Amino acid sequence: MLKKGNKLYSILTGTCPKCQNESMYVDKNPFHLTKIFKMHERCAHCGTKYKIEPSFFYGAMYVSYGVGIAFAVAAFVITFLFMGTGLKTSFFAIMGTLVVFMPLIMRLSRNIWINMFISYDPSAIVNHDKKTTS
Repeated sequence: MLKKGNKLYSILTGTCPKCQNESMYVDKNPFHLTKIFKMHERCAHCGTKYKIEPSFFYGAMYVSYGVGIAFAVAAFVITFLFMGTGLKTSFFAIMGTLVVFMPLIMRLSRNIWINMFISYDPSAIVNHDKKTTS
């Protein structure tokens, strides 16, 4: 199982990359499309600011391309190679997969992007508590 302290934990759960105690998103469900991009400004536990700079998450677009390709290849392998369908059916399966999983791909991309810049720090909560009590 995934445990705290692992980047994959933060990426797959959408938790704060520094303390991994709180979801970065206002609504944890990526399929609530009106709230897909709504994030907390800071982590309530460690104070990490999620939008490091203006337009920070534009870089996640590049990550989403790679994640989308991974989903498309998985859809192709499942439909064409395992199920034995034709190319046209596989194409429609790929398009359907990308449309259905678009919210998940977008969230995963943001999670991967922020985890490239912020590392897990188990002492982050203690440090934040010291800052707030001073």
